[in-house]
Amino acid sequence: MTLTKSIIRVALSTALLLLIPLVAMQFNTGVTWTLFDFVVAGILLFGAGLLFVLIARLGNNSAYRLAVGVAVAAGLLLVWANLAVGLVGSENNPANLLYGSVLVVAFIGALVARFRPLGMSRAMFGAALTYVLVTAVALFIWKPPVATAEPSVGLVNVLVANGLFAALWAASGWLFRRASGTGSLLSHQLA
Repeated sequence: MTLTKSIIRVALSTALLLLIPLVAMQFNTGVTWTLFDFVVAGILLFGAGLLFVLIARLGNNSAYRLAVGVAVAAGLLLVWANLAVGLVGSENNPANLLYGSVLVVAFIGALVARFRPLGMSRAMFGAALTYVLVTAVALFIWKPPVATAEPSVGLVNVLVANGLFAALWAASGWLFRRASGTGSLLSHQLA
């Protein structure tokens, strides 16, 4: 499939996904999205889809493409959850900004690895470790101000949810490791 067709598919998928909250708003008063919410969601969904298309084209096996999908999904979910409710405390807790370092580690690691499977594996394992360290710092070292704390959410719930996010990064690392073992070669062309 050509790059243009892939981008058109991403754009159509984004539009279809944005129809879900639009239709839900017509039938449920609990769903209240503003124009800003739709714009941000559209940018996040289209950006994640485009990132997947561009990076997945660099691998030549399904393990590589699946690893890219898991990594992009983990990044998208990290940003979405952080914007919506926050990963530690409320979305207003400044400690949530630390999670940006997970994305930085994954992105810089991917660039340094030049998107080769073994290097991507290391980058994703590094992102998983960074995620765990950021969660520990946010929970136990950088105590949230009382105004941004979430008293109704227990520590176990926060640890389990953050553990699942870290597991996504680790799963991507494992899949990239598998891709490197099956002879994945880096394509030098995007189109």
